[in-house]
Amino acid sequence: MRDNGRMTTLPPPLAIGPHTVQPPVVLAPMAGITNAPFRTLCREFSGGKGLFVSEMITTRALVERNEKTMQLIHFDATEKPRSIQLYGVDPATVGKAVRMIVEEDRADHIDLNFGCPVPKVTRKGGGSALPYKRNLLRAILREAVAGAGDLPVTMKMRKGINDDHLTYLDAGRIAVEEGITAIALHGRTTAQHYGGTADWEAIARLKEHVPEIPVLGNGDIWCAEDALRMVRETGCDGVVVGRGCLGRPWLFNDLVAAFEGRPEDFHQPALREVAATMHRHAQLLGEWIGDETRGVIDFRKHVAWYLKGFSVGSEMRKKLAVTSSLAELDAHLSELDLDQSWPESADGPRGRTSGNNRVVLPEGWLNDPYDCAGVSEDAELDTSGG
Repeated sequence: MRDNGRMTTLPPPLAIGPHTVQPPVVLAPMAGITNAPFRTLCREFSGGKGLFVSEMITTRALVERNEKTMQLIHFDATEKPRSIQLYGVDPATVGKAVRMIVEEDRADHIDLNFGCPVPKVTRKGGGSALPYKRNLLRAILREAVAGAGDLPVTMKMRKGINDDHLTYLDAGRIAVEEGITAIALHGRTTAQHYGGTADWEAIARLKEHVPEIPVLGNGDIWCAEDALRMVRETGCDGVVVGRGCLGRPWLFNDLVAAFEGRPEDFHQPALREVAATMHRHAQLLGEWIGDETRGVIDFRKHVAWYLKGFSVGSEMRKKLAVTSSLAELDAHLSELDLDQSWPESADGPRGRTSGNNRVVLPEGWLNDPYDCAGVSEDAELDTSGG
């Protein structure tokens, strides 16, 4: 997966409407992960370069001004451009949500999620199941673009439902026709979930199919060299990084260094620095939530990702997984051998890697790729992925 870390020709800046993203690196929206504290860490390691997208926002919850949702769309004053990902299945509701964002000046860029493979979403016709219904996809995109005015609208999607029902080329053409600014493609189907290997050739085919707009590649970018290789092999205009940065916000330092031709500046922190980053992450979460204990509890899911590859006993891992204060977290971390250098085994897949060959869809969903019936507002659940 690794090469010499250099590109003979650096890719041009990525244009997302009026916004220039250089290097062309985007943090993928991940539910419960890419909140303001995590975006802050990634942005600090990148030196402010790149695009950092919020976790997914359900359009119905936004329109109804759900309290939790309103907190999720809050951006730090230093976040520019402010990027929100929306998820919706009803064109009218999506349009209302987009207009609300514009009228209240809550973002500078809107991304639409059509990549979620979670069964409780696809069984209602939402997420990565939705692009199969071409007319519904077109209606949603049309409402979003119309409501956005001068704000650029992009979309993220998968290849299709399974290998027999691929949708990404049709969806790409519809996106171009409806005024979408850029497309991100996760090189997996819904059936694959996060298993197997991402199909980078599909990213290349989409780029050839829609040369009018930027195409971003997503899937199996575990280190900076993977990002360079994806751009070289597919011709894509940039990369979207999700699971590869879990417990590794400094990956954005490496991505910037790689795209700027500076592999000597790659960052492989010793455990002492990793522990300091863990403390800061938990602290930021507490400040954001407004409660230290809740922040540390929310941080627990990140512990295993941060410590992957390091020599940490199972009992200590269990203790760290049930911490409830910064003092307790620091006390446990101080017991570790903090002089451990970065382990090679820390590279590679992180987060969910399992496949799921069974796709749950509404009855008769695959009978007609153009009929829009069958999608209900129940598909708008507070979940994400893709």
